[in-house]
Amino acid sequence: MKDKSSNSKNNSNDDEKIHVSQSVFQTAKEMQDKRAAEEELQQKLLQEKIAEHEKKKREAYERRLLEEKKELLRMKQDSNAESELIHEEAPETVKLSLLKKIGNFFYHSKWWLGIGVFFVFLAAFLIYDLVSKERPDIVVLVIADNESIGYSSELPKYIESFSEDFNNNNEVLASIYYIPYSDSYQSNYANGVDNKLTVEFQSAEAMIVIGNEKTSEILEADSAFINLEELYPNNPNVDGTAYYLKNSNFADVLGLNSDAVTDDVFISFRKPQKLLYTDEEEMQETYDKDFPVFDKIINDLSK
Repeated sequence: MKDKSSNSKNNSNDDEKIHVSQSVFQTAKEMQDKRAAEEELQQKLLQEKIAEHEKKKREAYERRLLEEKKELLRMKQDSNAESELIHEEAPETVKLSLLKKIGNFFYHSKWWLGIGVFFVFLAAFLIYDLVSKERPDIVVLVIADNESIGYSSELPKYIESFSEDFNNNNEVLASIYYIPYSDSYQSNYANGVDNKLTVEFQSAEAMIVIGNEKTSEILEADSAFINLEELYPNNPNVDGTAYYLKNSNFADVLGLNSDAVTDDVFISFRKPQKLLYTDEEEMQETYDKDFPVFDKIINDLSK
């Protein structure tokens, strides 16, 4: 009996809890609905106030237009009548001093002046760079992943020893354009090798080329270079378009270790032809200028 009474009491308490819980949710819902209704009412009142305000503005504007129309009609009827509503005043002329006029001009034109000054400085820099830039008498391409040759300080001196002052600036200057072509695509991309090769082999600035087996793989030697066997038929270092440097004194004259000049390193001379950035006539001029230097190099290396 005690258990039954206890169960009955517990059930009664559970019913009460459920009832209280339901009451809480119901009360919360009622309060939420009430707030929503109040917010909706406030929003409605606000919209009504805005609409009333807009209506008053519109009515005032229409009244103003009506009054101005009446005034215009009255002025047409009486040309000497002065307008009470439409009153135009002549702009007052302000006299500025010369300094103020200059200051006013700079103030209103500062952006255009800034852009103009920038382009003037840019043009001046480009002109200065063009005038002051060293102009080489001869250019040699080194197309091989060989820093010992490409960065050799003795190579330009060696080329200059056979060159002349072709541009008549009272000095002999040879420039070495080093393009480190290798098997690594990433390395070639990082060094801009493909772009440099395209530019140099589509122009006529450099005719003498020092390369290796990789150079031959990317270039069609027979179409790019002259046949050296026809010019040096009895030279043991000549094979087709290439003069191979391994068995010459090339490493000695540059002060390099013998292993820096591998078996596939060669020197060649380009053919005159019409290209993207030049024509055959311009390339022929460079050919005529540079070939005597190339010939002296071959004869010196073959001693």
